[in-house]
Amino acid sequence: MLEVKIEKKVDSFHLKVDLQTKEGITGILGPSGCGKSMTLRCIAGIETPDTGRIVLDGVTLFDSEKKINLPPQKRKVGYLFQNYALFPNMNVEKNILCGLHHLKDKAEKQKRLQEVAELLQLKGMEKQKVQQLSGGQQQRVALARILVNQPKLLLLDEPFSALDAHLSSKLQIEVKALLREYARPVLMVTHNRNEGYHMCEQMALMGEGKILTHKGTKEVFASPETITGALITGCKNIAAAKKCSDYEVEVPEWGIRLETKEAVREDLQAIGIRAHYFGPKVKSNRYSVQQTGMMEEPFEWIIQFKYVDQNPQSKDLWWRIPKDRFPGEMPEELGISPVNVLCLYSEAGK
Repeated sequence: MLEVKIEKKVDSFHLKVDLQTKEGITGILGPSGCGKSMTLRCIAGIETPDTGRIVLDGVTLFDSEKKINLPPQKRKVGYLFQNYALFPNMNVEKNILCGLHHLKDKAEKQKRLQEVAELLQLKGMEKQKVQQLSGGQQQRVALARILVNQPKLLLLDEPFSALDAHLSSKLQIEVKALLREYARPVLMVTHNRNEGYHMCEQMALMGEGKILTHKGTKEVFASPETITGALITGCKNIAAAKKCSDYEVEVPEWGIRLETKEAVREDLQAIGIRAHYFGPKVKSNRYSVQQTGMMEEPFEWIIQFKYVDQNPQSKDLWWRIPKDRFPGEMPEELGISPVNVLCLYSEAGK
């Protein structure tokens, strides 16, 4: 288990992280500059927090009160950087064995080399220079160099950001399968919500240096809890709202009231509706709409619309629909199931 409770100030930025993870892949999803990579660097020992504690499997890596601050090489933490940091003048084997520079037993080195080469499908490539490898192969070499050292925790910093979309999708499947065999905790940071959804069993949403929520990945997307969380997870339709009753909210900007599936708390700030969840056949929360625009994507239409009683100065809403399901013209009414109305609260009220 990894326990992180730290604070660090850099100029006007304040990192304040409280996070616990177990086995499996835990993601930290958030926009650029929110503190994701700094959190990893603090765990790895590259950066030093101002205050707090970091504990891995009962071993204290950092404790500001007890003056404990283990150096990176003693933390048993593997860190995969965005650019992989491979040595271009070395072949695959030598790059991997750099992770074992401290180990003197040559037989043990070769044993571990063969194990990771087998695990990461690098057999037969040992003598190749890294410049001869594809982006995906280079990533596997970088991962092998970390795993050969048998870390207790693996940190992945935007591991697919340097790859094109097709290769990234392919490698996400491969790497997730490999990490399942690795069977140790993995902490992965990303700003790509699709990547995080594909890769991670648990998800922590991060904004402005703080963890906003941490739970199962599907649960995070179903209920992001805050406006920032909804934005991070890709919700396109967000508006201020107020509680009317335990299961009803009013959205003044849109001129409508909405029934909710979850009980509404007193600190409600807004509601969110994901663009895919509107439906012309949905009976609940059904109101008259007027089309205001239309954008074509390869496989979907984005229909922009307003409710009939909506404030004309307010932003259009977005409705995404696959091309083969679009009725051909804008329906007069759209509905939204109560389960798909996201109640969004103040962070202080959490």
